[in-house]
This record gives sequence, C-alpha cells and structure tokens, in this order.
Amino acid sequence: MKTRIPALAGLALAATLALAGCTSTTPEPGDESAPESTLSSNAAEFNDADVMFATMMIPHHEQAIEMSDIILTKDGVDPEVLELAQEIKDAQGPEIKLQQGWLESWGASASMHGMDHSGMGGMDGMLSPEELAELGAADGPTASRMFLEQMIAHHEGAVEMAEVEVTDGLNGEATALAQDIITAQNDEIDRMRDMLARL
Repeated sequence: MKTRIPALAGLALAATLALAGCTSTTPEPGDESAPESTLSSNAAEFNDADVMFATMMIPHHEQAIEMSDIILTKDGVDPEVLELAQEIKDAQGPEIKLQQGWLESWGASASMHGMDHSGMGGMDGMLSPEELAELGAADGPTASRMFLEQMIAHHEGAVEMAEVEVTDGLNGEATALAQDIITAQNDEIDRMRDMLARL
C-alpha cells in the first residue's frame, strides 16, 4: 500500500478563514460592542484549532464507520477483523455526535461540519471513492487485509490531527478527546499490524 502524505494545508486555510469570527473571546470590561453570544467560561472557550479539529474529525470518523460497515456485511472476513470493525464503529459513532454538539454550541454552521468525503482522498488517510469501491468489491480474505492496511493509514491520519489539537487547542473537552483518540488509535494500529503479520 502506498504511503499517503497529509495534504491539509489548503483545506485547513480555507476552513479557518470561513470560521473567522466563530472563535470565543473574552470581552474587555465595559466593551459594549462585544457580541451577546460571547462565551467566557473556561469550559466553553474555544479557538480555531478546536473548530478545525471537530470539523475535520467528523468526516474522518464517518469514513471509518463506512469502511467498518463494508467489512461487517461481508462473508469470509477474519473474525478478529470483524471484531475490530465493530469496535471502531461503536467508538466513533458517539464521538461524531459529541463533536457535532460542540460545533453547534460554538456557532459553526452546518455547512462547515457537513463536509462530505469527496476530494479528501489521501488526506490524513482518507480513502478515495475508488479505494472504497475496491474494498467493497473484494472477497472476504482480500478485504480483511485491505481493510487493515487502509485503516492503519486512516488511524495514522487521525492521530496526526489529534496531536495538532492537543498542542494548539483551547477547549478542554476537545483536547481530552484528542488525547483519547491518540491513545486508542495507536493501540489499534499496533493490533492491526499484528493481525496483518498473521494473515
């Protein structure tokens, strides 16, 4: 499987510009121009890195679930691969809803976090439509190996995005989720590499 090189710079810049004005700030005393929606508590504070993290991680998680659904409907898939696919689906579904709630509370529009997967192939491990189709068309044993190879790259991309959030994010809940993703998905990467060595 060829190595994917993250290519988020252009998309990140565009999304950051689109999100200008969404970042929470604390108004100066006596500043009558401060918007009524300003969030001042530490729990509600956020910055562009937090919004970018959630905006990009939602479609990333959605594709991981799509990949898992493909595997879970196939015959002849390795039982350990099936177990892992179900675990990924069960873990990432609630995380999507959590991040969608954050974006709504932060004032990010639905169009910002309703990004589809088109044009994201190769970015942070995201599969292209053609790669998804290949996974769907593969027989069980072939799909088992293909899923592991693709999901390793997918997880590596998520870990990179989460590391940026841990470093640059402001919102405590978002940075905590990012750290959880780093820990959980690195563990799953190790498991998947062990499975590949056995298949």
